[in-house]
Amino acid sequence: MRYVFALLIFATATAGCGGTASMQATDPGGGGILASGGEGNVTVPGGAPETALAAGTVEAVRLPGTPVDFNVVYVPGGEAMIGTPDASLRESDEPAPTPVQISPFWIAQTEVTFEEYAVFRYPEQDTDSTAAGLPFDVDAVARPSPPYEDPSGGMSRAGYPATGMTQWGALHYARWLSEKTGTFYRLPTEAEWEHACRLGGERDLARAAWYLDNSGEEFHPVGSAAPDALGLYDMLGNVSEWMLDEYRADYGAVLAEQPEDPWVQPTALHPRTVRGGAFDDPIELMRCGDRLESTMSWKRRDPQIPKSFWWNTDSPFLGFRLVRPVVQPTPDEAAAFWAIVLGDG
Repeated sequence: MRYVFALLIFATATAGCGGTASMQATDPGGGGILASGGEGNVTVPGGAPETALAAGTVEAVRLPGTPVDFNVVYVPGGEAMIGTPDASLRESDEPAPTPVQISPFWIAQTEVTFEEYAVFRYPEQDTDSTAAGLPFDVDAVARPSPPYEDPSGGMSRAGYPATGMTQWGALHYARWLSEKTGTFYRLPTEAEWEHACRLGGERDLARAAWYLDNSGEEFHPVGSAAPDALGLYDMLGNVSEWMLDEYRADYGAVLAEQPEDPWVQPTALHPRTVRGGAFDDPIELMRCGDRLESTMSWKRRDPQIPKSFWWNTDSPFLGFRLVRPVVQPTPDEAAAFWAIVLGDG
C-alpha cells in the first residue's frame, strides 16, 4: 500500500470491479455526511429531493471568467455494497462487502487537469468573476507556493492530470472552486468513490486503465482510455486519487459504525487514504476495493524546513477528482466543514 490535513477494487485482466453496487433507491433523496467533531456534530448534506436522474447523466461546468471547463457525472444514491467480494484478492485493510447508504452526488468525469488546477495555482490566470456575481477577490486567495521542483516529474501539461499536490492542496482547490462557482465541491469519501467505481461495472483493463504493463511508465491524457459503464474515465489507473478520509486500517469497522455516508474525519495530519491505482502500479492493484495509505516518504526529497504543505516531491502518480453533493450545505455548514478539513476554523 502507498499524505495532508483533511469529510465532508477488484480486477483481473478483463474485470475491474468483480461485483456490483446494490441499488435500492434510484430517486435522489435524503441523507447527509455526518462528521462528529470535538465541539459537536457537523453535517454536510449529500442528498436532495431532486427529480430522478439517470445514472451517468453528464453536466458541463465552466470555471467563471476562463475558457476552462469540466464535466460532472450523476451518481444515484441508495444502498451500496462497499468492500472486496473476492476473499482471495482482499487485503488486510479491505472489508468484506458491507451494506451502507450513500446519498446521491455528482462526480468529476475525469481527474482534475493541469489547466483546471493552473487557474487556481497561478493568480494571473484567475479573475474576479464568479458564476453568480458573488464577491470574490482574486488577490485574497490562498494559493500554492512554488514547489521545490516539478511535482509531476515533468509529465503534467495541458490535457493531463494535475499531480503531486498534497491532500491539503487538493482541498484548497475544492474550496476555491466552490467560491468561484457558488456551488459546494469537495473530495469524495472512500465510500462514495468506491460506490461510483463499482457502478462502472466490469472493465477491459487493457482498454480502460493505464497501469504498469501498458502505460510506458508515465501517465496519459485524461479520457484517453475507455470510459466505464457510468461514463467515468480513469477511475482505475493513470493517477491515483486523494480521498477525504483519514486512513484507518480497520475500514470495515468504520462501515459498521457509520452505515450512512461513512467518512473518517481527520484527527491528525497523517495519514490519508488514496484510491484507484496509478500508471506505475501492477494490474493487480486496478481494483475498486484497493486502498493505499499516504506516507511522509512522498516528501523525502523536499529540503525545506518545514516541508511544503502544498506539494509532495515524490508522488507524481497522485492527483484527485471532486464530487458535488446533490444537497448543498448552508454557508454555515460549509464554513464548519472547511474549518474541520483545513484546520482554519
